Amino acid sequence: MKTINLQHELKKYFGFGVFKGQQEKIIQTLLSGKDVFVLMPTGGGKSLCYQLPALISEGTAIVVSPLIALMKNQVDAVNGLSSEDGVAHVLNSSLNRQQVKKVFDDLKSGKTKLLYVAPESLIKEEYTEFLKSVKISFFAIDEAHCISEWGHDFRPEYRNLKSIIENISKVPIIALTATATPKVQDDIQKTLGMNDAVVFKASFNRANLFYEVRPKVNIEKEIIKFINQNKGKSGIIYCLSRKKVEDFTQLLQINGINALPYHAGLDQKTRVTNQDKFLMEECDVIVATIAFGMGIDKPDVRFVIHYDIPKSLESYYQETGRAGRDGGEGHCIVFYDPKDIDKLEKFLAQKSVSEREIGLQLLNEVVSYAETSMSRRQYLLHYFGEEFDPINGDGANMDDNSLNPPTLINASNDLKIILEVIEKLEQKFRIKDLINILCAKESPITKSHKLETHRLWGIGKDKDDNYWKTIIRQATVQGFLLKDIETYGILKLTEKGLKFLNNEIEAEFLIAEDRKFDLSQVKSDIENSQQQVVGMDDVLFSQLKELRKKVAKRLGIPPYTVFMDPSLEDMVIQYPISIEEISKIHGVGEGKAKKFGKDFADFIKKYVEDNEIERTQDMVIKQVANKSSHKVFIIQSTDRKIDFEDIAKAKNITMDELLKEMESIVYQGTKLNIDYYINDNIDEDIIEEFMDFMHESDSDSMKVLLDNFGDELSDEEIRMLRIKFISDVAN
Repeated sequence: MKTINLQHELKKYFGFGVFKGQQEKIIQTLLSGKDVFVLMPTGGGKSLCYQLPALISEGTAIVVSPLIALMKNQVDAVNGLSSEDGVAHVLNSSLNRQQVKKVFDDLKSGKTKLLYVAPESLIKEEYTEFLKSVKISFFAIDEAHCISEWGHDFRPEYRNLKSIIENISKVPIIALTATATPKVQDDIQKTLGMNDAVVFKASFNRANLFYEVRPKVNIEKEIIKFINQNKGKSGIIYCLSRKKVEDFTQLLQINGINALPYHAGLDQKTRVTNQDKFLMEECDVIVATIAFGMGIDKPDVRFVIHYDIPKSLESYYQETGRAGRDGGEGHCIVFYDPKDIDKLEKFLAQKSVSEREIGLQLLNEVVSYAETSMSRRQYLLHYFGEEFDPINGDGANMDDNSLNPPTLINASNDLKIILEVIEKLEQKFRIKDLINILCAKESPITKSHKLETHRLWGIGKDKDDNYWKTIIRQATVQGFLLKDIETYGILKLTEKGLKFLNNEIEAEFLIAEDRKFDLSQVKSDIENSQQQVVGMDDVLFSQLKELRKKVAKRLGIPPYTVFMDPSLEDMVIQYPISIEEISKIHGVGEGKAKKFGKDFADFIKKYVEDNEIERTQDMVIKQVANKSSHKVFIIQSTDRKIDFEDIAKAKNITMDELLKEMESIVYQGTKLNIDYYINDNIDEDIIEEFMDFMHESDSDSMKVLLDNFGDELSDEEIRMLRIKFISDVAN
């Protein structure tokens, strides 16, 4: 085999001067004809490991990839490296006959170096027969974790790849994945018949990422507050359902955040447009289901937020891995509520037994991660079969637990109790069963083994379940215990655990008690602290009323038409110091904020500075009104001079509800032309008299207006005239 200058080829095709990590070794091994297994975290440069050897090898490399969108991105990228078109092609269900013919012609002529296929396409006989006639350089299996039932994205069609590949050509295979536990690694190699493969494993430690778990309380406010504190930074928010993606995107948008949705239910054009806007920085935040992100290479994503708990630690690792690919900061927050776990468990209950067992085990690992008080990075890396020093390791202080370390307690004696129970019961039980034995709780399992009569039954019942759970979790991470995945999580003693039990090693077993996620307690704590904070600032309130008078006098309008009292009351609680913050105040819209807001924002800003007031910063967030569609409809209908009765009927609301909507519209600063209806229904002299009264009056309250006009006008008519006045004078 002739010697190839890989550095030269790298520069020629990709423009890089040096390889990253183990890339060069991987490529050399593949080119020498050996099978290769690559474990490399997201952003580590996996794609190059098969793209470069494909471009410089004789024949065509076949790349098996699970996602059509991902294939298209990669094909465009590879074709962009060459002056010729057709160097890379896609072969999947999205192609018509003519397009398939073009692909086949380019393969025959030897022009195509990379052919991206979905596993489903390889099953088609006409495709496999044709590929037998083409020189194949190697097979690349991307997202190889899809092969394993234990992987987070299992695809049954991946299971048959071995026989399909052998049927086409006996060439080397390179399997690549960004997330694989030891069990999944083993599974991939066995299924693909790659037992002699050379394994390359990069560290899964992303030292620049900060990991944090927050209780799922006031989540919308928490996320909006976080984004506002990180203005202009790119971020991804993951939700489990499409509906939640849509609703939450809308909420972010009405709170002034430049966000777009992404999920499989959107049409292809919208998905591509939203993705491109995010990549081109025309949008700051993408709210997405897990359909988003595979193959998205945006290096400066600064935060990844999980609105809902992920279903496995693999998917969590992969999704958080999209942050900070450029080596800069990356903040990863997951919101946790035990109730979400219940929902996911109910969903799993509908699956087959083996799927359910696997799903539950993967879910338990996520719960353990959320509730642990040890280093989250250590926990995560242990899951992927990697050891980490939580004191001196790279990124050791980059998680919420490490920043606020809990008090450690010596639990050596209690660990011995657990090790003894496991040993004496012949290493047959899972965590849940062991805790039932320790705490003397009967279950179908304990009854079937008649454990209630065993001498160790209830030996740990003076401690609660959570305490024993903590010991088992941390003993597993520290290498005293092993969780046997093959048997769905049965606990076994390691050599270290056995030596510890027999007092052959001197070691202190220190643990931090895990967090108890009692969200009702968290909620009441938050509410209590808010009640203490939230109080009316009477001094500021009277000063704002004076300011309102001044502004009103300058403009020649009554004070109540500037801002209503409830709006002023909200200002003295929230302390808004910009026009944007004023627009979030109760009863104020953008129109009114722009018109009157500057004087008030400047006044409050000076007041806050002079009195050294600490603002809560989390302005009350605007909610999406259920009737938000009414506003536009009402404005359009009144512009077209449609009768009020017909507008109400069209929206299936009462006249009272219609007038409430109209009041909200004009009080927030939008003009509403209702003269046509009023002039038809109310006497002209009364209208004039009412308008004169409103100009002179200090109040727009219904009580004052009814006292003066109640004999001549109905409640509804008074409200209509008031709406007309506010619209004409204040907007």
